Amino acid sequence: MLSWPSKDPDEVLDYEIDWTDRLITGETITTSTFTVASGDVVKNSSAFVGPICTVWLSGGTAGTPCEILNRIVTSGGRTYDQTAKLRIRSH
Repeated sequence: MLSWPSKDPDEVLDYEIDWTDRLITGETITTSTFTVASGDVVKNSSAFVGPICTVWLSGGTAGTPCEILNRIVTSGGRTYDQTAKLRIRSH
């Protein structure tokens, strides 16, 4: 599981997942969806450019671990999942 740098509850930060190593040559991402699988962080928005998927997150409760799931579908019809851990730290 991927681990992202922690964030403060008052911060709004962007986090990325790079799918380059998992995509087959010539394959592209057609959809990318981020879901808060656990924890109370808030997903503000998300986007993808090429093999890089980005999510903007805010909020959360200090000391609460969060898991964020990114599911992509590719031009080859494949579906991939990657979960990232994010810890909410106090000021």
